[in-house]
Amino acid sequence: MSVVFRMLGSSPKEEEPKVVNEVTLVGRLAADAEQRELPSGDLLGVCRLIVDREEVKVLPTGRKSASVDVVDLAAWTPRARRAMGRWRAGDEVAIEGALRRRFYRAGGATNSRVEVEVSSGRMVRRARTE
Repeated sequence: MSVVFRMLGSSPKEEEPKVVNEVTLVGRLAADAEQRELPSGDLLGVCRLIVDREEVKVLPTGRKSASVDVVDLAAWTPRARRAMGRWRAGDEVAIEGALRRRFYRAGGATNSRVEVEVSSGRMVRRARTE
């Protein structure tokens, strides 16, 4: 009888590491999601997601402040655009997608931005309306 031990995540054969571009985020919307028509005629759903960090920032005044990341989201597929179209400012949503670097021309110059291309999303909690 032989026993083979291996580290978690390793395989008996040495293989190349798998390349993965998957993003899963849960956060709240900074503003209502919008749908834009590009010069090409394509439709694009866009919004910004505020994602809290676990660490707390200490300001120079000594006051504590929560740290957040603001992430641009883009929805190209009809399914993702429909889901995003129902979201409103303050809603808590969960999204899955991939990081993308998009190039575009503005003011005669080529610019780029990094955003999360949403493949699916769902509302976790509707924002309170007062």
